[in-house]
Amino acid sequence: MWFDKPRNPAAPLAGLKVLELARILAGPWAGQTLADLGADVIKVEAPEGDGTRLWGPPFVERDDGAREAAYYHGCNRGKRSITADFRDANDLGRVTALASGADVVIENFLPGKLTKFGLDYASLLQDNPGLSYCSISGFGQDGPRRDEPGYDFVVQAMSGFMALTGEPDGAPMKHAMSISDLFCGLYSTIAIQAALAMRARTGTGQHIDMALYDCSVALLAHQAQSYFTTGQNPPRMGNMHAQVSAYGVFPTKDGPVVLAPANDRLFRKLLEVFERHDLLDDARFATNEGRINNREQIDGIIAEETAKWGRDALLEACADRGVPAGPILEVSEVFEEPQVRARGMTFPMADGLTGLRSPFKFSDAELALGEPSPRLGQDD
Repeated sequence: MWFDKPRNPAAPLAGLKVLELARILAGPWAGQTLADLGADVIKVEAPEGDGTRLWGPPFVERDDGAREAAYYHGCNRGKRSITADFRDANDLGRVTALASGADVVIENFLPGKLTKFGLDYASLLQDNPGLSYCSISGFGQDGPRRDEPGYDFVVQAMSGFMALTGEPDGAPMKHAMSISDLFCGLYSTIAIQAALAMRARTGTGQHIDMALYDCSVALLAHQAQSYFTTGQNPPRMGNMHAQVSAYGVFPTKDGPVVLAPANDRLFRKLLEVFERHDLLDDARFATNEGRINNREQIDGIIAEETAKWGRDALLEACADRGVPAGPILEVSEVFEEPQVRARGMTFPMADGLTGLRSPFKFSDAELALGEPSPRLGQDD
């Protein structure tokens, strides 16, 4: 039941066949990203459907009265849906046949759980030696936590994210987005495309082992390097930056702004905005290292200056001087932002729905957009 013709021949991954045996977020996010890039993605759901169909309110009401959670629509657009009970021989045979013709399989079952159905990599490889098979799990296919389920909140806690997030004297905080799931989905997409590139050279497939925990630990990036360098835990900094000052959220007469003068040159331009020429040669603040050592003093001075301004006037003055600065927008305001509109970050879909575009722009290719998330089993 793979498409005979690509959904959009101008899309980068037009003709790629992806079988998604995944639910909730990390796996579906990878599948949706590939679908936006033009792949034909068939989502296999249990008869009761992906659990996120019920993760509401809010719910999306389709033109024909169908009703699914907005959460589900956020990570499943552009796919087709079939239902299958792997314990049913006919259903299992149908899924196995689809896998034999797929370029990619994405699954996020607990490690080893698909072996008994013959849907594991080793089994499918026999009929499809070029298969790129991506297993997404909480902790990976080996290690002492291999058999534990993966939940974004738990992984954020265990990865160091929460210890680094929040006010210095406050409680650890999770990110507002399911960042461990989302980044694992993106890393998985990168790995899948790398495996496909390798297949083009070697003709052979690949088993890709992706773990939410690995991906989140990898995202510690420069914070991990700070720990490796000092042997000390990086502090929780709230809206401040551990390595740059004055860099953070500051008050104005009508709402806070973010200022991000990330080097000495930009900091001096910020002082020029405030006409604080007396500080330009102050040894305490002349270098970033000095400002870090005197963070409380310089942040206090900058806050006193910003509080004299209206928000928009300050942002305009910073823009004129080339100082990085921005407003703190509500989600509703984001989609009214002229830059977001100019970049076409939203698009209309069938059934009267609105989609959030994947952030890819190509000089000579298009995304495959416009189709909403599938109804449960609509392609059975």
